[in-house]
Amino acid sequence: MKYRQTVSLALASAMLILMLAGCAQTAAAEKDSTAVPSSSPSPKSTEKTDLKYSTDQAMSDKAQLSTIAFSGLAFITGSSGADTFFPPGKVADFFGFQYMRDIDTAGYGHNTQFLSRVANNVLYILTDDQKAELTALAREQAPLYLQFAYNRLPLINAFRRDLEGNIPAGTSGLDQNAVKEYTASLYSIDAEMSCGRAETTGAILQSLTEEQKAYLDAMAFDDFNTWPDVPEDTGLKTGMTNSEFVCVMTYASEMFSWYKGSVESDAYFCPERHGTYFGGFFMKDYNAMNNPDYFISTSVTGDKGQEFLDLLDEGQRKLIEEIIPAQKDAITEIASIRRQVSTELRKALAGQSFDEQQVSALIKRYGELDGTISGLYAQRFAEVNRTLTDEQRTALVKLRDLDAAADGTYLFSALVKTPELPDTDFFFGAGTMPADAGVYSVPDGFGTIQEQPKK
Repeated sequence: MKYRQTVSLALASAMLILMLAGCAQTAAAEKDSTAVPSSSPSPKSTEKTDLKYSTDQAMSDKAQLSTIAFSGLAFITGSSGADTFFPPGKVADFFGFQYMRDIDTAGYGHNTQFLSRVANNVLYILTDDQKAELTALAREQAPLYLQFAYNRLPLINAFRRDLEGNIPAGTSGLDQNAVKEYTASLYSIDAEMSCGRAETTGAILQSLTEEQKAYLDAMAFDDFNTWPDVPEDTGLKTGMTNSEFVCVMTYASEMFSWYKGSVESDAYFCPERHGTYFGGFFMKDYNAMNNPDYFISTSVTGDKGQEFLDLLDEGQRKLIEEIIPAQKDAITEIASIRRQVSTELRKALAGQSFDEQQVSALIKRYGELDGTISGLYAQRFAEVNRTLTDEQRTALVKLRDLDAAADGTYLFSALVKTPELPDTDFFFGAGTMPADAGVYSVPDGFGTIQEQPKK
């Protein structure tokens, strides 16, 4: 495997997964007709209500079970490299883009053209000064993306160690409190990115002229076909690193979804938004890599999740199914926090100040809750893995149906050489958690291919 890929391939890879960062609902979730939205969209919003896609629906038992089972299949049949594959659109995601993608009536929400089309339109109408604000933010935040990506890796390492039984002598498994404390620290990076993005993009949206607003108003929130096919702003790339350009495209696309959406769309999440350390995104998205016309199936998660459960015996299946009631309180609190954060950040969109300290505290708690459910998933997947028969393992590999190796580590969606990681014994209660755990400095060389300047 050649780790030092060309800049163009690295950028294409990163941009593709940004485009695919939305989460198609599982087939099982779509069939769950019992869920209804917690409230209707704001009357001022241009989005349309779609009962298939709501926070309540994403939290439903069917949606959660299908997604967790799919993650279990990916984790047990996967590898440490596959576990690291992660769409960067899942970071600082309080700006309505995921909902806009999921309800697109044109059917392009999970096509590779979606993000670039909307971002190019926003950049097309911005002034040079407005675009300069985005590039300045990108230069500030690109290192934060890198830090977030790196700090996911020790946790992923600990989860796979637990799955494979490679744990410190004298310990019995994961220390769930250590996992929660670590992810709370990790999400402090998410908080910094979210606040900075809201402040900068909110100010830009406040500065739009009537002509610029009219252009965006003519583009429907939920219909890709109403978005003009404008060319990419190639001049914007000059002097920017790949990471910075990806950030700018992310900001531009989310400016539109934030401007046209509502608190409901900002707070929305899909079933696979949490517990993202188990290789599910790799298994689902790999075939879309470098395939610009690929549409990710909206049923693959539900179908394979159900088949995974069907291959387990009664005791194994119970271990997975009992996750649902065990995580209920955490998922409910996550939904509440996302609404609180989204409501507070929207003050910037209205030209008001928001409480950055409150947002940071809420997102830190969000991270703790993500650690709570992720640690639970890792523990249950490991318990199932220890009891699988040879026949079950063979069947699970066949069900995976993906003969693709991840020879290295994914920096979001770009394959890089696996960096040196800090000791992870503390995740098992052996030793003391370092003071900087979750916010480790990025080692030299990690992500080098992302930092080469565009020409």
